[in-house]
Amino acid sequence: MNCRAYRGLALGAGLLLAALPALAETRIEKNLTLSPGGAFRLETDMGSVTVTASPDAGAQIVITSKRKELEDILTFRFEEGAASASVVAKKKHLTSSWFSSNGGSVHYEIRVPAETRLSINTSGGSIKVSGMRMAAKLDTSGGSITVSDLDGDLDGDTSGGSIDLKDIKGRVRVETSGGGIEAASIDGPVHAQSSGGSIELQKVTGDIDADTSGGSIRIVDAGGRVQADTSGGGIAASFAKGNSRGGSLDTSGGGIEVSIDSAADLAIDASGSSVKTELPIQVRGEISRGSLQGTMGKGGNTLRLHTNGGSVRIQGL
Repeated sequence: MNCRAYRGLALGAGLLLAALPALAETRIEKNLTLSPGGAFRLETDMGSVTVTASPDAGAQIVITSKRKELEDILTFRFEEGAASASVVAKKKHLTSSWFSSNGGSVHYEIRVPAETRLSINTSGGSIKVSGMRMAAKLDTSGGSITVSDLDGDLDGDTSGGSIDLKDIKGRVRVETSGGGIEAASIDGPVHAQSSGGSIELQKVTGDIDADTSGGSIRIVDAGGRVQADTSGGGIAASFAKGNSRGGSLDTSGGGIEVSIDSAADLAIDASGSSVKTELPIQVRGEISRGSLQGTMGKGGNTLRLHTNGGSVRIQGL
């Protein structure tokens, strides 16, 4: 190919690029009426969401897109009032699958009074919430959920990512089919369920219900009853000082290791390929390598430890 042909191709490519719209960021800003103690709802077909607490009344909303004009992607409905405010964003019927599959370029930055009940639902991105002082309900099918410094109950569901929680005062119920779950400093009960990863819980004051088919379970400083079940790994759990609530730890994917206050009053029922204890347990019935039934202290609530995939080890704190 000669130089003239190359120049022709270059010129044609340049004209084509010039005809395409620039991929500059577009944004929508809205200030909605909302009093402290009210409710805020976001329902969107695409986009990641960040919610932070504001010392002021009202809801400040900034929506950005880096790849397409927002009005070409979504239709918006804004509603406001002293008791509640909401944003509903629905996909337009796009002819280009490229634009419709790039919801990750849309982002919602939301500031509301700390005393606001939240309901966030997105089909196309992650959700981050911090500093709120009322209950939150979060649902995404396209990303992770991250929550910190929440004083209120939390309900969280995702089918597309992990869940990371820290410093929450209230009941926690979270489920994911696309990743692991990590939670620390939870003042209340926790229900955590995953089919796609491991579960790690630290410093939970209330009862724990942890279930996964995709990884191991690790629990540190459990303050209440522990129910843990996995078919994808081992279980390691330590109970807080003075905790005699008991529970059930069951796995078919690994071993079980528990740390218990030596002064706890518990009934122990353990079974596995082998069972070893470093604590004084008054054994009931026959003694065997793979099972142990007995009592610690005065007895009381039962701590059941069962594995088909490894050994059981009981030790002190």
